[in-house]
Amino acid sequence: MAKADFYDLLGVSRGAGADEIKKAYRKLAMKYHPDRNPGDRGAEHKFKEINEAYDVLRDEQKRAAYDRFGHAAFEGGGGPGAGPMGGFDFHFGSGGFADIFDEVFGDFMGGGRRSGRSASRGADVQYNLEITLEDAFRGKQATIRVPTSSTCEACSGSGAEAGTQPVTCPTCHGAGKVRAQQGFFTIERSCPTCHGVGKIIKDPCRACGGSGRVRREKTLQVNIPAGVEDGTRIRLAGEGEAGLRGAPPGDLYIFLAIAPHQLFQRDGADVHCRVPIPMVTAALGGSIEVPTIDGSRAQVTVPPGTQTGKQFRLRHKGMSVLRSNARGDMFVQAMVETPINLTRRQQELLREFEKAGRSGNQPESEGFFAKVREFWDDLRE
Repeated sequence: MAKADFYDLLGVSRGAGADEIKKAYRKLAMKYHPDRNPGDRGAEHKFKEINEAYDVLRDEQKRAAYDRFGHAAFEGGGGPGAGPMGGFDFHFGSGGFADIFDEVFGDFMGGGRRSGRSASRGADVQYNLEITLEDAFRGKQATIRVPTSSTCEACSGSGAEAGTQPVTCPTCHGAGKVRAQQGFFTIERSCPTCHGVGKIIKDPCRACGGSGRVRREKTLQVNIPAGVEDGTRIRLAGEGEAGLRGAPPGDLYIFLAIAPHQLFQRDGADVHCRVPIPMVTAALGGSIEVPTIDGSRAQVTVPPGTQTGKQFRLRHKGMSVLRSNARGDMFVQAMVETPINLTRRQQELLREFEKAGRSGNQPESEGFFAKVREFWDDLRE
């Protein structure tokens, strides 16, 4: 099957400039990236095609060869007569896609393409921390212990035994890359001896084995501001794993989870509390005392005839609002409680109350059963 034209694959003209080609590749690579299309073989194939196209068109020499000879310029055949370029193969090896992505998307993912000499930045670390609703209301200073990789003190992160230093790589002479010449084309790859670092360690540190870092538990203080919500992420820059051989450390990300509360339910900046109210208080009216999230108490006036589900709003008695002095509201939901374990006298009093009842005392039940009677009457007709 004939291969698609590289310019058509990227959707650019043959006279397109480098910036236009790069922009077109970036858009297509994001669209067909395997992470965005899991299990889609068609998208995976398209992704490989546009990467191959960009690998050629971004390089002036390869592009010139392609413009002159087309795909035949890169067909490998093992001999000088295999194609116009002597059978030289430009197809990607391992790391080809990564190199292109570093170049094109590096400014979005951490500051541009790393040189071959730079060592690997330390990994980011995630730590899950559960706090109480009161902690989320007030804020707090939390002490956490995080198991992670830290810079080796014995070698100060160099990876070399005390009294020695890493030496320049004899293969790449400190460049971190090696080049292979084929005709007028040059291929540049990471040095296989030092793996792109540019230096090698002849006498590895006995404490860390040459990595420049050791495993240990780190104790940290974390400032949790008032008003944080469940799932809030706090970043501590440079508190992640140490980088390899003195490279910069990663970051520590603390994810907050708020434990369920025995009295309150949170809804954003508001707090809800279900409060049982004695039947007599609900019927005759009165007042009840309720707790608030700040530890104080509040009086709630209960009007006569209060029903279950009635809400009372206490302004500015809710949660703190992050990065402000404001507070949400508290909502008290009445739950009228039916008495149990009645004495004989209490039962007699309730029966007397029932006999003395009149129309309008219980509008909800009276209205409901009126509708039931209408429903039954409609069925008889």
